[in-house]
Amino acid sequence: MAIDLQDTITAIASPPGPADRGIVRVSGPDTQAIVQQLFASDDSEQAWKSTRLPHRWPGSLTLPDFCRSLPCHLLFWPTTRSYTGQIMAELHLIGSTPVLEAVTESLCQAGARLAGRGEFTLRAFLSGRIDLLQAEAVNEVIHATDHEELQTALSQLGGGITSRLLQLRADLVALIGDLEAGLDFVDEDIEFISAEEVGLRIQRAVSLVSSLATDSAESHPAGYRRRVVLAGQPNAGKSTLFNRLAGEELAVITEVPGTTRDFVSTVIKRHRTEFELIDTAGLEEFRDQIEQQSQTFRQQQSATADLLIWCRSAALSESEQRADESMRLQCLRPNQNCFTVITQCDRSEATLIPSEAGDTLQISAVTGAGTEQFEQQLISILKDRGQARSELLATSSVRCRESLRQALQALETAAAACSQQLGDELISLELRTALRQLQSILGEIYTDDLLDHIFSNFCIGK
Repeated sequence: MAIDLQDTITAIASPPGPADRGIVRVSGPDTQAIVQQLFASDDSEQAWKSTRLPHRWPGSLTLPDFCRSLPCHLLFWPTTRSYTGQIMAELHLIGSTPVLEAVTESLCQAGARLAGRGEFTLRAFLSGRIDLLQAEAVNEVIHATDHEELQTALSQLGGGITSRLLQLRADLVALIGDLEAGLDFVDEDIEFISAEEVGLRIQRAVSLVSSLATDSAESHPAGYRRRVVLAGQPNAGKSTLFNRLAGEELAVITEVPGTTRDFVSTVIKRHRTEFELIDTAGLEEFRDQIEQQSQTFRQQQSATADLLIWCRSAALSESEQRADESMRLQCLRPNQNCFTVITQCDRSEATLIPSEAGDTLQISAVTGAGTEQFEQQLISILKDRGQARSELLATSSVRCRESLRQALQALETAAAACSQQLGDELISLELRTALRQLQSILGEIYTDDLLDHIFSNFCIGK
């Protein structure tokens, strides 16, 4: 992405479609000269041209192809203390797409250039107004699909992670300084910092970086819907429960075991939590190619589930329930999130054998008994899982994953060198490696290709 920061750029900054208000943004050294060709404030002195403070100015726009002026408010930043770190203006007027496009075209005729994707935020990054983590958060705020994603993006945009990484960077710089100062006086046997203090400070760094590394490995992209899979033996009430949650008859229900051959899915939204619900074939031995394919589909869906709901019929005997529990454990992948629901509780009063996790819940999808509590537990689990991996945005996680891994590896090596008393110079060398990786995460070290990749995913006007 070839960027000339001396260009003055413009673009529509509000979402497409009709609205009460639309925004056209302008940024660059010639912003004032370009805007004044179209805008006149309501005050006769046109004080906005000489102001040194950001301010909002009511006025009007005159466009070549319009027979009358348009009411407009100018938000003007005359110094570099703007979003982009340059002189910047926003024209707020009626949110009509043809009008906003006409304003943008007139600004280009007056000397501006149409901005590229994410160019306003790129200028904010290059001018040091925001770091790379915050720049990525801008795009995630725009594309967030639910409340949790929005809050995560806003937290990262507000510097939640940045402040911690900056503090860690400062701590590492100070620690390296203490270690290397001691190297200059090694013959005098002067100790600037004790080995215990070095080890303690390195362990604090390991704790933070390890947490972020784990977080990045589990992050999902914005818009990702968590996948909830219903599994169990044939005729365990999976399809009935699926239809109950979906609110319509999407899955075929019969008394014949093995009716569900393919998987059926639908998107469900409850209490601002959206997830994909998937009904699968019952777990059983296959006898022909069709049943084999059904079991393959079941295995694929179960393996990729964020939450597996194991359905167990209350009509099973105690021995059958124990066999069912064994099948559930065989079906699970390591560390997979799962809970058991006892279905068809209207059919039988059999003694219930809880799963090893002890997380059973009794319901009847036919009568509705227990389904409200079931939905509450389901939403609670999904929210807990979302919060557990929500500290770092997915786009940042993908970019930072390798840097976090290398930083953690260097810090752990430094900790081992400290405990084995291998020498301050070796510890300092590993800490410098970790420091470089932190600088890469924050965007203090970057390549043009990296910026091209990040900002090409932005929309124009941001």
